[in-house]
Amino acid sequence: MIDSREVIETNEMIDKENLDVRTITIGISLLDCGSSNLDELNENIYKKITSTAKNLDEVAGKIESQFGIPIVNRRISVTPVSIVGASACNKPEDFVTIAKTLDKAATEVGANLIGGYSALVGKDMTKAEEMLIKSIPMALTNTQRVCSSVNLGATTTGINMDAVRLMGQIILELADASKDRDSVDCMKLVVFCNAPDDNPFMAGAFHGVTEGDAVINVGVSGPGVVKTALESVRGESFEVLCETIKQTAFKVTRVGQLVAKEASRMLDIPFGIVDLSLAPTPAIGDSVADILCEMGLEYAGAPGTTAALALLNDQVKKGGVMASSYVGGLSGAFIPVSEDQGMIDAVKAGAITLEKLEAMTCVCSVGLDMIAIPGSTKATSISGIIADEMAIGMVNGKTTAVRIIPVIGKDVGESVEFGGLFGYAPIMPVNKFSCDDFINRTGSIPRPVHSFKN
Repeated sequence: MIDSREVIETNEMIDKENLDVRTITIGISLLDCGSSNLDELNENIYKKITSTAKNLDEVAGKIESQFGIPIVNRRISVTPVSIVGASACNKPEDFVTIAKTLDKAATEVGANLIGGYSALVGKDMTKAEEMLIKSIPMALTNTQRVCSSVNLGATTTGINMDAVRLMGQIILELADASKDRDSVDCMKLVVFCNAPDDNPFMAGAFHGVTEGDAVINVGVSGPGVVKTALESVRGESFEVLCETIKQTAFKVTRVGQLVAKEASRMLDIPFGIVDLSLAPTPAIGDSVADILCEMGLEYAGAPGTTAALALLNDQVKKGGVMASSYVGGLSGAFIPVSEDQGMIDAVKAGAITLEKLEAMTCVCSVGLDMIAIPGSTKATSISGIIADEMAIGMVNGKTTAVRIIPVIGKDVGESVEFGGLFGYAPIMPVNKFSCDDFINRTGSIPRPVHSFKN
């Protein structure tokens, strides 16, 4: 049983070390909303979301007051819209009407973001999925709270290179469509390999088709807590280092478990998973890069960084699974650039490059996240970056992702301000050599041979 005494132990973590529940996310199935009539479909979607999530904001506020735990975001994820809208949508503009309905529903219930404007095209694309992908720039620039994700590959299917090529073009279109705001809408789009069905974090959250009618997933974050704990074991052995991270992750996850159970009870919606992800913010002391420095690196990106990150990610997961029977989503360590002051400092110092970040993604929770690049970058180069990251996920059987922002009108040496939790980012250089002939091939990269073990 979990009671408030376990939360009392974490008061100092909350007050001084930036511990928070990053999000309570309600996953909602829209499979029962289907209709071949677009107006009826939109009406069904709006009613389903607003009825299921009507008490989300109120319940989150009550939990905050009861336990003194900050809950930063209230979010919703829905069934991939490419599936829900397939029968009613005949052109990209039809899908955009669904995006506007999602935005309206999220606003009505007080949700900060809503995810699931998504397509799962790891092996091939249906016409509906291709239309949704082509609608993404229009959908995201005409909504405030809608987030989009596209799964481009999996260990069991390989990589859909036609979709990879298309996404390079779509990301540039989206950047251009929001160029008057420093291409900010690209923050709401992420591409995946091996996307999980139960991820509460945005922009990649969607409600998987294997899930039930509704579910509560909670994301907890505490980089500052881990860093503070490691300050007390400077110079100690790797064994002590690992034990300290595990013990700290256990305590943080118990907070998430408590919040998830309470939200489930109060909303009368089944509890799904706790995602213990060390998701940083721009706040000083709330940085994954600072944890790596506390472990003994001058900057994130120094020799040894990938090993240190692998250790951190593994021990966080080991501590988390002992604290909750249902740890899922993306649990581990995020390494976004713009949302982590330590990562920003490392980029400015020249310690971190795009290539080093790619190497780090082999052992972290996700991938290349919140990276700003020159707006003049070619679509094929963006597709090449995506393909590299998808390959890491496919071969290693892990989730990888790319959330990249080509900032139209800006170049290396400049920076871009996103605001709030999204922070700011220096524009990072991209390899100038061409991959055009590789990306312009048609078809897919086959699944790796070890996937046949099933």
